[in-house]
Amino acid sequence: MTQFDPWVWLLVAAVFVLAGVVKGVIGLGLPTLSMALLAVWMPPAAAAALLIVPSLVTNVWQLRPFAGLSGLLRRLGGMQLGIVAGTLAGAWCFGGPAGSGAALGLGLALVAYAAWGLRGWQLSLPARHEAWLGPLAGALTGVVTALTGVFVLPAVVYLQALRLPRDALIQAMGLSFTSSTLALAVALAGQDHHAAAWAGASLAMLLPALAGMSIGQWLRERLPLAVFRRCFFAGLGLLGAYMAVRAGLP
Repeated sequence: MTQFDPWVWLLVAAVFVLAGVVKGVIGLGLPTLSMALLAVWMPPAAAAALLIVPSLVTNVWQLRPFAGLSGLLRRLGGMQLGIVAGTLAGAWCFGGPAGSGAALGLGLALVAYAAWGLRGWQLSLPARHEAWLGPLAGALTGVVTALTGVFVLPAVVYLQALRLPRDALIQAMGLSFTSSTLALAVALAGQDHHAAAWAGASLAMLLPALAGMSIGQWLRERLPLAVFRRCFFAGLGLLGAYMAVRAGLP
C-alpha cells in the first residue's frame, strides 16, 4: 500500500467511479471493469482485494427488494453453493489470482465475455435442467473467480438463459455476485493475498463506487442502453486482449 503515491490512489478512486457508473447503468460490471483496469498496474490479487467491499455493498444494494428474495434463493441456492465451493477449491488448487497466469486468464475471460455481450446471444434453459446445471455453472464461475477475480462467467450467461423478468434478473445477478464476493474474500484471506492489509483501502473505495453507481442510475434514464452496452463490451474486449497479449509476452 505504501508504494502508491496520492496520485495513484486518485486514479484508483477514478477507476471505481467509472466501474460504479457502468454498474449503475447496466446492473453489472463493477468488479469486471475495476479488475481489468487495476490489474494493468498492480498484481491481480491486490486488485481483487481492493474490490471486495465496494463489490459486496453494491451487490447487496442490488438485491433489493428483499421481500422477493426468498423465492430466488430457493431456485438459485444450488448455484450459490457451487460458487462458494468452486471459489474455495480453485483458490486451494491454484493459489488465488496472482502472476502472469492470472493476468492472462483475466484477459481471455474479458475477451470471451465481451464477445458474448457484443453478439447478444441468448440461451433458453428448460426448467428440468436447472437442478444440475445451476450448481455446475456456479462451480465453474467459482473456479474462474479464484483464478482471475472476475465472476461474471459463466454465471451471467446461465442466469440470462433462465429468461427471468428484467428486475428478477438484476436481483439474481446481485445474489450471484454477492456469493462470489464473499467467497473470494474468504479465499484471499485464506491464501494471505493482501486481504487484511488492503481492507482499509477497500473500504475507502466504497464511496467512489457508490458515487459512480448513483451517476450510472441517473444516466440509465437518459442514455440508449443498447449503445452503452456495445461501447462497454467493445472497450472491455480491447482491454482484455491487451492484457492477454501483454501477459503472454516473454
